[in-house]
Amino acid sequence: MSASTERWLTFEGLDNVRDIGGLPLRDGRTTRPGMLLRSASLHYCTPADVGHLVDVVGLKLVLDLRTPREIDEDGPTAVARAGVETVAFNFLPEQGRTLPETDDDTDPLVRNYLGYLSDRGENVVAAVRLLAEPDAGPALVHCAAGKDRTGVFVALVLDAIGVERDAVVADYALSAEQVEALFRRWTTASGEPMPEDISRHLPRADAMATVLARLDADFGTNGTGGAAGWLKANGLDEESLKRLGTRLTAD
Repeated sequence: MSASTERWLTFEGLDNVRDIGGLPLRDGRTTRPGMLLRSASLHYCTPADVGHLVDVVGLKLVLDLRTPREIDEDGPTAVARAGVETVAFNFLPEQGRTLPETDDDTDPLVRNYLGYLSDRGENVVAAVRLLAEPDAGPALVHCAAGKDRTGVFVALVLDAIGVERDAVVADYALSAEQVEALFRRWTTASGEPMPEDISRHLPRADAMATVLARLDADFGTNGTGGAAGWLKANGLDEESLKRLGTRLTAD
């Protein structure tokens, strides 16, 4: 079994699901299993999926990164109806997008990802702060596909707690293996045909590496990754950052 295969968690109606546990930190430790899952939308969760998340995983918190419109279209999730605290943190502007100041030849995917941080930095920080609460319990973060908004958020968290950079980027890029399955579920539900080419929807490791390198250049200090610096510069207190590391890393 490959390392990639071992990362995936299988559910009936929940796609692109994996546990961030077991990733290597720069100090030789690893991330703690069972504390943070990442996934696509919970819209298609079955009763069995909900039961597993609540009774086996012990899920206590869901961070929903979708827009208000996406949430309104789908309605409350079965996980929320089961009593799991669900908090929405929109990463997109309500009307249009003001992209950060970048060179004209900046990769559009990089521009979008940096846009999450410039457009809704307060929501990004608030989501991290909630995740860092000592009584938060096992949590799950998702958007629609679990690859872009979720990908940026998880990469920011992993880098901030000291996960090795190659592992941060690899975790982000792993979602590419699930994009076809996501489109098959969506098109089956809607009755629309599968797109002929889904390549433009695939996460690219180089894009995330560029985003993190940009944060390093702007916010990194003394060999510390730029994600922690960005979070502190945008209002996350040092105590919350320490708690985040304690919650998500194994002894």
